[in-house]
Formats: sequence, structure tokens, C-alpha cells
Amino acid sequence: MNKNTWIIGFTLFAMFFGAGNLIFPPNLGLDSGQYFWPSILAFALTGIGLPLLGVIVGALDKQGYIGSLNKISPKFSIIFLIIIYLTIGPLFAIPRTASTSFEMTVTPIVNTNSNWALLIFTIIYFLIVLYLCINPGRMVDRIGSLLTPLLLITILAMIVKGFVDYGCNSHSQATDAFTSNFSGFSQGFTNGYLTMDAIAAIAFSMIVVNAVKATGITHANKIFKQTLMAGIIAAVALMFIYISLGFIGNHMAVSQDKIASLTANDQNIGTYLLTTMASTGYGVFGKYLLGIIVALACLTTACGLIVSVSQYFHSIFPKISYKVYAIIFTVISFILANQGLNSVITMSVPVLSIVYPIAITSVLLILLARFVPTKPIAQQIPVAIVTIVSLLSVIHTQGWVKMSFIDHLPLKTYSLEWFPIAVVTTIIGYIIATMVKNQKPIVYEKE
Repeated sequence: MNKNTWIIGFTLFAMFFGAGNLIFPPNLGLDSGQYFWPSILAFALTGIGLPLLGVIVGALDKQGYIGSLNKISPKFSIIFLIIIYLTIGPLFAIPRTASTSFEMTVTPIVNTNSNWALLIFTIIYFLIVLYLCINPGRMVDRIGSLLTPLLLITILAMIVKGFVDYGCNSHSQATDAFTSNFSGFSQGFTNGYLTMDAIAAIAFSMIVVNAVKATGITHANKIFKQTLMAGIIAAVALMFIYISLGFIGNHMAVSQDKIASLTANDQNIGTYLLTTMASTGYGVFGKYLLGIIVALACLTTACGLIVSVSQYFHSIFPKISYKVYAIIFTVISFILANQGLNSVITMSVPVLSIVYPIAITSVLLILLARFVPTKPIAQQIPVAIVTIVSLLSVIHTQGWVKMSFIDHLPLKTYSLEWFPIAVVTTIIGYIIATMVKNQKPIVYEKE
């Protein structure tokens, strides 16, 4: 691997490693108790494995996911990609990077979480983000060669001290949601949704491919190989950090009274665990160390998302310039970030519960079509059914409209009811495809 591959790999890691990657693993570790390993490995599956797969699959077609999803249905491609880009962009993920940065930098240091303090912080934060994103061609070098090494050094310092301080403690007691290894796996799997990385991979894949092309590589197979290597670099770094933070959280003692107090004050438990970890390890300096980690992690993710979303919308509505889109989405993110971290997370849960199953199903179908001759209808049937099931399941789970049959779907208890349906409808789709004579198998374009 050459220097450029490492830089691109570090950039991809930095873009993935944002707010959720920090606060969710230690919280999952604390909650999972004796079921830590199946929980954290399942979390890594949706938080690392699927994003890596998403980046790789995106490199298979010269138009990326735009081309691949167009082959399922052009209308589906536009609607679904708009939803994905808005979800991982200005509606949820980008505001969360700012509100997480505030809760873990300003709040612990100056002991305030007032609305005015959040407003001032987010103004400064998004001005920096906009500066880094206004010229996207230079972003890879800025993040990959400068910000990411600093991020890795600071997070490594906190992890090493965390192992020293907590590694020998006994594990925590599992909460009521964790009753077996399988329930631990399902909780970890669905918690991985909250990182938004698997759907972010759909956006980030073209940044990686374009960065590889910018190094002078034009042959399709070499582009794919370099993208794969960059993805592996990012995945290894994420795996180490996820498991480490989760393990430390699993060995931290937090009383039920403290958890109740945090919940009552609308404070995120994951942020509390991280600030405790930092202050125990490094005292007053720990607050500043954690602040640097969070600011860098969230800043790099926000930059990657602003660039991805702005480039996509410019590609479908080119009359508006990239820079105008970057400004618009930065302003929207700024407004929503001022709602606070827990509000942003709460709002995102039902949307992610709908989008994730569709995204996972689509990525796997695109990958399958590379090896098995596939007609469009064989992809359209499972995507359509999974979309309907995901929508109905969320409507039922949220209590908006009760539909008793949803509770009887296989794996509903574990929030994985869509998966067996995706498998069965994919098989049905391929059977029906053999009867459809006016469709030809999908061919993916390569340069």
C-alpha cells in the first residue's frame, strides 16, 4: 500500500468516526453486562462490516450507487438517495456532530449546557465546517494527513489509560433488554443503526472513489482494489476503538441512582461515561483531551457529510452551485443542532428503523447481482416488500397505528423482522424473474 492509500483510508475512518462512534459503544458496554461480546460484535457488524461493504459495493459501478440503484428503479434511486442524504446530512447526523461536541467539550469544562452557550458554540463549529468544505477537492488532504493522525493519537491515549483504570474491574450487570446472547446480539445489531455509518457509506463511497481517481488511477480494477484497501484501513481502526470503548464501559460501575439522575436531566449516558473515563484517567486535563477527541471526530464527520450531500444535490439539481448547497445544508444543520443531542437522537430513531433495512437489503442485492444473473424485478420485489414491512413496523412500534400482526412476525422481538422477509422475497423475486421474458439481466458499468 502506498502513502495515498493510507491517507484515503485515514480520511474514510475520520469521516465514519463521529458522534455515534464515541457515545454508543461505552453505553452498549455498560448496558450489555455479561452479554458484552455478542453485543459489541453485532454492533461492529452494522457499525463497521456493513459500512465497509457499502463502500466496496459503491465502487463496483462507475456511477456508484446512483448507477446501481437506477438499475433497480430510477424513481426509487432518486427518492431513496434523497432520503438517505437528508438523513445522514442536515436532518440528523450533521446536527448530532455539533450537539455531541458541545455536550462533551463545553459542558464538562464550563459546567453549562445553556441554550446561549450551545448557540455560540454551534456558530463557531459550523463556520469551521463550512471553511473546510467550501473547496471539497482539498478536503481529503486536510483530513487524512492532518486531522486524522491527531484524532488517533488522542483517542489512543484515552483508551490506554481507560484499560489501566477499569480493565481489572468486574463487568456491569445487564439491563432488562439483555437477557441472552441472542438478545445481546440483536440489541448490538440495532444499536449499530444509530451510528448511521452503513447509510453514510452510500454517500462516502464516491468521495473515496474520486479521491482514488485523483491520485491518477483510472483502471476500474485498480480503483476497486485501492478502495477496498482504504476501507480495510478504516475498518481495522474502527474495530479497535469500538471494542476498546465498549470494553471499558462494560467495566465501569455506575449506580442506578446516577443513571436515573442523568435521564431526568436529559443528559446522554454515553457522554457521561466518556467524560468520567477521561477525568479519571487524566484529571482536569482529561476534559480537554476528550474535548479534542470529540471536536476532531465530529468535525471530520460533519465535513464528509456536508461534501457528500452537497455534491449529490448538485448532481441532480445542477442549476444551484455546490457552494450554495454547502451553505444551505450547513445553516439547516446549525438550526437543528440547537435542539440538543437527545432530541436529535430521539427524532432519528424511527427514520433509521425504516431506512436501514432498505439500505442493507439494497446493498446486498447489488452485491448478489455481481455474481448471479439478476433481472430488475428480482431486486424490485424484495426492496418493495422490505420497505412496506419497515414502514408498518415503525408505525406499529411507535404506537401511531396498532397492527397486531406485526408482533407475530419472525424476529420482531429482536427488531429484525425485516430480515427473514428480505430473504424469502429475494428467493421469490428470482423465481418470478425466470417467468419474465422481456427483461434482461442487470449489467453494471465499469470504466
